Amino acid sequence: MAFRELNSKMVEATVAPGQRLFSQRGAMLAYQGEVTFTPNVAGGQGGVMSMIGRRAAGEDTPLMTVEGSGTVLFGHGGHHVHVIHLTGDTLYVEADRLLAFEGTLEQRTVFLGAQGGVMGMVRGQVSGQGLFTTSLTGHGAVAVMAHGGVFEVPITPQRPVHVDPQAYVAHHGDVRNKLSTALGWRDMVGRGSGEAFQLELSGSGSVYVQASEEKL
Repeated sequence: MAFRELNSKMVEATVAPGQRLFSQRGAMLAYQGEVTFTPNVAGGQGGVMSMIGRRAAGEDTPLMTVEGSGTVLFGHGGHHVHVIHLTGDTLYVEADRLLAFEGTLEQRTVFLGAQGGVMGMVRGQVSGQGLFTTSLTGHGAVAVMAHGGVFEVPITPQRPVHVDPQAYVAHHGDVRNKLSTALGWRDMVGRGSGEAFQLELSGSGSVYVQASEEKL
């Protein structure tokens, strides 16, 4: 089971018996075959804590479990869709940018402050992004959403990458994240974009950046 990009805003997923995938509610555009869509009250594969994280992040709807035999077209709000293939590593995705993923992946909810400390919390409060992100680990495909398309930027030990927090979509690899500000606290009031904040990603891996700072 894998995702196939039909165009920049739609993906097709093949569902087979004994397999399943998870999607954001409202992401199904059309389907063929005997396919069922069930609200996942346990919050995907992350269990109760995953659901608590999604609630705290402002997501008032659970994931949908997709099972059966057939094909499904996914998209949401006319946003650009990008497919990322994992081969045993971990991908960190902003929870509101996660469109769908294969059930072979293990899902967790991660508090951004775990790596960013207090500044990770500041990011959620001031920049308007959620305090929680989703980690997906294993072998499988993930479909993420973004405004204006997605570009993958490599991260190397010699060249860390600085990203506007609102342009951040996802990252993977052995990467540390740190949120910093180029302005004083008085200057930050009322500002939530890159003029005030920079998300520094260092280590080895890559970060996916969207072409617009607009929130989903």
